[in-house]
Amino acid sequence: MSKINIGISTEDRANIAAALSRVLADSYMLYLKTHNFHWNVTGPMFQTLHVMFMEQYTELWNALDNIAERIRALGHFAPGTYARFVELSSIKEEAGVPTAQEMIRQLVDGQEALIRTVREAFKIADDANDQPSAGMLSDRMEIHEKNAWMLRSFLENGQGA
Repeated sequence: MSKINIGISTEDRANIAAALSRVLADSYMLYLKTHNFHWNVTGPMFQTLHVMFMEQYTELWNALDNIAERIRALGHFAPGTYARFVELSSIKEEAGVPTAQEMIRQLVDGQEALIRTVREAFKIADDANDQPSAGMLSDRMEIHEKNAWMLRSFLENGQGA
């Protein structure tokens, strides 16, 4: 491979790629959990949650390629196995089938965990003057903050947060 000269140092590109790999892992794990809950949700809010979960996992699925391709553009390989995603992710799998309320709680926690991971990656990219990564990460934060808010609204009892 020829030397990469895009105005970002080799060390900074490695740090950004490592941070983006954590974003990719958290995104994949949240995608998988959301898709699992879409398949298995039950109860009086079934239709609403089934559709919402599908919208959220579809958006996550579509984001995965952009994140992985940004890692490649920086000259690094993207993680691509379940084992590596589990190792890198701050989001844990759900082995059972929780209640709809617990599913929502876990997805709020997952969205918020992903937001924190993205925010850390944004700082690394921004400090390295990597506008493409920072822009993508800023967009990701906005999406996940909105998703967390929508999910959180199902947990409220009319009293506010």
